[in-house]
Amino acid sequence: MAFKRLDPEDFIVSADSITAPAWTDNTPTLTQMYTSSVQAAGNSGNYYLSIYQTASTDSSATTQFNIAYGNQYGSGSLLYNAGIDGLSPTRTVYGQFRNLVYGDENVNFSFNEVAQSDFYAITIERARYKQSLFPGSLNLTLYSASREITLTDNSNDVSVVSYLDCGRVFQIVSGSNGNAVVNGVSTGGGVSKGTTISGSYGLFLPDIGTIILNAAALDLPFVSGGISLGTVKTSNVTVNNPARLYSTGSNTRGITTGSAITSSFALNSQETITSDFVFVRARNGEFNYSVNPSFISGSTGTILYDAFVQNPQTYITTVGMYNDNNELLGVAKLSKPLKKDFTKEALIRVKLDF
Repeated sequence: MAFKRLDPEDFIVSADSITAPAWTDNTPTLTQMYTSSVQAAGNSGNYYLSIYQTASTDSSATTQFNIAYGNQYGSGSLLYNAGIDGLSPTRTVYGQFRNLVYGDENVNFSFNEVAQSDFYAITIERARYKQSLFPGSLNLTLYSASREITLTDNSNDVSVVSYLDCGRVFQIVSGSNGNAVVNGVSTGGGVSKGTTISGSYGLFLPDIGTIILNAAALDLPFVSGGISLGTVKTSNVTVNNPARLYSTGSNTRGITTGSAITSSFALNSQETITSDFVFVRARNGEFNYSVNPSFISGSTGTILYDAFVQNPQTYITTVGMYNDNNELLGVAKLSKPLKKDFTKEALIRVKLDF
């Protein structure tokens, strides 16, 4: 075994971004969506609705995303205690996402600087993406009777990325592939491209895998850019608003036009893989003699084979990386032994992913 100290220029750090579809089996667009009546009727059904890629009774069914409804005043769900006004699951959801997104319990949600008191949260199942969601890949179709709108994030339309406590934030607008379009929305009265008089359609939060949809914008009629979703904000009444966003049944408004009816929800995940490349150089005069004890006479200390005196050759099979304390930190194995002698130089590139 021979040692050689590596120089600073032997180390290069590189970062590559890898994208992949967010849904199960690398499906690029989720077109069939199902719910579970068991989950909806359980305790968790008071807070969110789980969406699957196939019937929930199917053995291959896995959660793709969840839909929750949050209301600043606790409207849209039963109170925990009839004697304490405003404390309900929808208020809990609102507070949880406020802390997660803003990190401040005194800040309220706003969409393109228009404050609103309620929202729908679509949280992508953690197993569906690696590091974050990929900006520009969101294409969510929402239905309004026989018409539809497609929502995306505005990542391709902004030159400076905004940040909240949860990381990067983009406005959700009407359009596709990260670009806003008018799409039937009136642009008069100072309304920004792809948004509504109630603000943008929501917030795209790629670093926490969350999409916040502006309920007020979705409640608008189609001519104003909404889908007439009809979010129910009655106090202390059991209202399944998440199911309303999923589908309003015969009214055909929402993400689907009915249970298991063809929909369109495209989304990609993104992962940045950082690699440390280490270049190990074996020059012509280096690593030509073996330090294997079988090459040397135990009694005289001379090389046993005369051919290895003037014309030595070795085979490099392994590169070990040590620190200054002679502690082995990593091992790189070559795919096949590399012949080395005085007439050859070798450059071995070791790649460390982390």
